[in-house]
Amino acid sequence: MSAAPTFPALLEAFFTDRLIRQRQASPHTLASYRDTFCLLLAYAQRQLRKGASHVTLPDLDTAFLGAFLDHLEHERDNSARSRNVRLAAIHSFFRYVALHAPEHSALAQRVLAIPSKRYVRRPVAFLSSVEVAALLAAPDLGSWGGRRDRALLLLAVQTGLRAAEIVGLCCEDIVLGPAAYVQCQGKGRKLRNTPLRKDTVTVLRAWLAERRGRSSDPAFPTISGTSLSHDALQYLLNKHLAVARRHCPSLASKHVTPHVLRHTLAMDLLQHGVDRSVIALWLGHESVETTAIYLQADMKLKEQALAKTDTADIRLGRYKPDDHLLAFLKSL
Repeated sequence: MSAAPTFPALLEAFFTDRLIRQRQASPHTLASYRDTFCLLLAYAQRQLRKGASHVTLPDLDTAFLGAFLDHLEHERDNSARSRNVRLAAIHSFFRYVALHAPEHSALAQRVLAIPSKRYVRRPVAFLSSVEVAALLAAPDLGSWGGRRDRALLLLAVQTGLRAAEIVGLCCEDIVLGPAAYVQCQGKGRKLRNTPLRKDTVTVLRAWLAERRGRSSDPAFPTISGTSLSHDALQYLLNKHLAVARRHCPSLASKHVTPHVLRHTLAMDLLQHGVDRSVIALWLGHESVETTAIYLQADMKLKEQALAKTDTADIRLGRYKPDDHLLAFLKSL
């Protein structure tokens, strides 16, 4: 009779067998799941005082995992949405455990019963045209890094690519012919082409000529020639936001991420009358309904709808002061 699989063996098989071989998960999914278990094991080493290879499945009971999720929110300052992403990875692993280690099925069912956390769904953040202009004017065009960042930010604002799609672009993905476009592989391994404006083509043509990269090289590399990381992308965005805020005070109250630039493009298309189905295709959304978040965020559309409503037929009364004696009593 074979021995029951250990937690390390199950976790390795979960990645190599379930995610890579069976599901052929994307690199982004693998990276997200990997980061979840790196955080979990680092937390386990501190709390249980044992190495990652010595952690057992019974150690990962609902009380421990609940404490880990609280740690993410309160000590790492993760949002409820980020917490739910980590929990989804844990749930996926324990579904695998339930199938391949049935002796732990009771534990797996208890873990799978841990609910996702509800959170307030706020309107999407986006930048105005004045704020976009201030951001694009921030990079120093006298430096190599400034010219790279200007081209990258202009591409992001004009195409609405996701952060992972931007850092994954190669030189060959930017086609600057008569009908210029950028090609990327988005969620669900869907390839899509996004057209480019003439001003964007001019900037990108100058940048790629200076870049002098091979077709498979990153379009926007680091100084050492490697692809930008997500943290590096946020870092360069923050650097130029600090400059832009000196000239555009309204940016000071906004938390801007690469995804906010994506929302900015969507809101610009919506305000110029582009149909929601076209916006969904442009952004690579799975469903047109996903674009409803932009309708909710657009106050101009709501104000236009309000202006079309009839004013209620309400007679306004004339103000009459209280009796002087009652006024005296109320003043006491």
